[in-house]
Amino acid sequence: MMDQAIFTPSNEPYLGRQPLFAFDELIAATLNLNQHVAPVTRAGPMTDLQRALCQLIPAALSISLSIRELIRQGYLYGALVLLRPLAERTVSALYLQKVPAALDLWHAGWIHGKRPGFGKMVRELWGDLHPDADKAITASLNSLVHGDPQSSEWNLIFGSSGAPAYAVSKILDRPDICDHVAVEAMTYLAELTGLMTTEFLVPGPSNSFKPNPLRGSA
Repeated sequence: MMDQAIFTPSNEPYLGRQPLFAFDELIAATLNLNQHVAPVTRAGPMTDLQRALCQLIPAALSISLSIRELIRQGYLYGALVLLRPLAERTVSALYLQKVPAALDLWHAGWIHGKRPGFGKMVRELWGDLHPDADKAITASLNSLVHGDPQSSEWNLIFGSSGAPAYAVSKILDRPDICDHVAVEAMTYLAELTGLMTTEFLVPGPSNSFKPNPLRGSA
């Protein structure tokens, strides 16, 4: 396996990991759901929220698929880094659902300095139940994006001699990282399936924040 240049679904390094299997199952379900949502978006006028979701959700799904392929090829560190843009798009979509007044900002370009920050959106979505939600969600994601010393822990491997080193390519022997990425990505993808269902397939406007039944309380 160590000499494999390109992995396929039949021989990928983390094949059989339960969180990864669950991630695959959710990806398949989400893509199937998208086949039902797509015709709705072309059937007639959409609400401001639906138009925003049509910009956010496809990009988030694409990132989810990119994360899955990076896991398949053993590029776990890159998959970790992509969790931040996936989280950003998912949280933005949930925030626009909960705070319709922010839709004007979105359609005006979501201009930096005027739009709510990632941490603020997290606090407004889940802060009542979990006061430390913004720190819990943003700390590790920001660390990975900005490359502080803590982020290097996710890139640590051990050579054949047992000596620690930092990987520059594939990471094939860190199932803990694989599981972490799969669970995190799956969490955001589940939120997106909830939005796709409630905002495009359930009759009538919602314009209110509903906890995703796939996830339970945040």
